[in-house]
Amino acid sequence: MGTVLLKAFGLVFIIALAYFLKKVGFFKAEDANLTSKIMFNLTLPAAVITSFAHYQNDHSLFLLCFVGFGCGGVLLIVGWIISRRKSDEERIFYMLNLPGYNIGCFTMPFVQSFIGQFGVVATCMFDMGNSIICTGGSYAATCAVINNGEKTTVKSILKKLFSSIPFDVYLLLMVTALLGFSIPDGIVQVTSTIGSANSLMAMLTIGLMFELKPNRQHAKKVVLSLLIRYGFAVVTALIFYHCLPFSLEVRQVLVIISFAPIPALAPVFTAKCGGDTEIAGLVNSISILISIVAITALVSVMGLQ
Repeated sequence: MGTVLLKAFGLVFIIALAYFLKKVGFFKAEDANLTSKIMFNLTLPAAVITSFAHYQNDHSLFLLCFVGFGCGGVLLIVGWIISRRKSDEERIFYMLNLPGYNIGCFTMPFVQSFIGQFGVVATCMFDMGNSIICTGGSYAATCAVINNGEKTTVKSILKKLFSSIPFDVYLLLMVTALLGFSIPDGIVQVTSTIGSANSLMAMLTIGLMFELKPNRQHAKKVVLSLLIRYGFAVVTALIFYHCLPFSLEVRQVLVIISFAPIPALAPVFTAKCGGDTEIAGLVNSISILISIVAITALVSVMGLQ
């Protein structure tokens, strides 16, 4: 229990430190753009490559791609249903801020710390499907519903997907795994050094992005969206842990992922659709707090160290 809390405290401390340094002027909020670029384009891909170097030939893990896509798709449909006959602003909020999971920036560091390299591989497989929703799928669906004049095609969605370096790395490593190729030791030595900084960069980015500005007018929407999202998390976590035919380690990873916060791109897409970015940023920040508490508790209950 003490080890779990110490590891979790270390991750939370980095978030709090980055937030504090932002408030005292050492960092600026815009610095999150730089740290996120370093993370998504350098440390996260390196961490993924290092983990895949230890991948055992278990093709059942590829099913996690469909699980990731399915979870995001269900939440997208829920957002569409509850916002029917409502204003475009509400449709934008629910359809963009319910689906998807913040994997690279939040969940991956927890999996790295508590489960290890095999857990990272399983997380990457889930994120392959999740990325389709997060990096363009929910945005395309929302644009189609509100008809904001932007033409969304399969080509534009694929362009968004393949412009994501982590997604490209996932795809490349999946292909090499299927073909039975191994990653050279020299490459792994380099990527392991770079990838070890991923947790630091991810938590710094969250701390710099984090902002709480409560607004009573937003209370109903925020509470409803969080109840739906974490209610869905409870249901899926129970199903994943008790019903899916995977190893205990994979099921534990899926439980952790279920309680991941809202994707970091959700407020960005909300702005692009002309929605309320203030409420999107607020619900995103609150979801981070809830996920920290929930995942720390789950890690302790599952006996991970």
